[in-house]
This record gives sequence, structure tokens and C-alpha cells, in this order.
Amino acid sequence: MTISMYAASVPVFTQMLDSLSEVLKKAEEHAVEKNIAPEILLQARLFPDMFALIRQVQIAADFAKGVAGRLAETELPAYEDNEQTFADLQTRIAKTKAFISSLDAAKFAGSEEREIILRPGTPKEKKLNGQTYLLQYGLPQFFFHVITTYAILRHNGVMLGKKDFMGAY
Repeated sequence: MTISMYAASVPVFTQMLDSLSEVLKKAEEHAVEKNIAPEILLQARLFPDMFALIRQVQIAADFAKGVAGRLAETELPAYEDNEQTFADLQTRIAKTKAFISSLDAAKFAGSEEREIILRPGTPKEKKLNGQTYLLQYGLPQFFFHVITTYAILRHNGVMLGKKDFMGAY
């Protein structure tokens, strides 16, 4: 039995974006309950050289839309990276989910062999086939930023567990 590139990407991104949204709701509730300024959590990081929570969410959303969109050979929407509040982050997640859910599963056909060119930094360039891009680059990057968001919030006292990370499946 084989699994389609669509099935290995869009539903996974959707599940985890839903989870990320719920985790952020719990964080916002925690801030209100504990009388913590939301900016404290939104700017929290695990270590000084790591990105803050806002940037972690932005990057997770970017990987979901970027990976799915490239596999479907679809133009990617541009996001401004100007989120400042929990509501802004929820909007970012909702926009990302709307974009990836709009992708036609048929456009993913053959994407496991499609050449994907990464440009992680000038003048670097890396060429991967779609399957390698999804399974060894895109999904691990996406999960890293989702779990880092979770870890930042858990470290800052938000009561979260594995079920919160996993979401509904």
C-alpha cells in the first residue's frame, strides 16, 4: 500500500495547526488567569539565541503553506510577519489552514519525484525530490517549530500535556 503525498502532508499540517491553535488559546487563558501580560508569553523563548514564541508560530505556518504549496506547484501567499497578539497568531494559523485546504489533492500527483529547490541562504542551493523534501526536510522543520512553541509555553507554566500537542487525530 502506498500513501499519497497529499495524505502525508495536508492532513498532518492541518492536525498540528489545529493543535497549535488550541495550545495558543490555553496560553492566552493562562495569561488572563495568572494576570500575566500576554507579551511576556508571546516574546518568551527557551534560550536567548532562539526565536521567540511569535516567530516560532510564524515559521510553523510558513512551513505548512510552503511545503504543501510547493508540492502542489501552487503560488504561495505572502505573509507580512507582523503578528503581535494571540489573535494575530490565530489569524495566521487560520489563513494557513485555509490555503492548504484549498489545494487540490490531484495537484500532488507525482510530487514525490518533483524537483524542489531550497535556498536556505545565499548563495546556497539544495535540490531535493518531493518525497525527500517532505519527509526529511519539511515535516521535521514544521514539527520543530510546533514543539518549540509548546515547550516555550509549558516552560512558562501553561498547563499542557501530550494530548494538547497531538490534538485530534
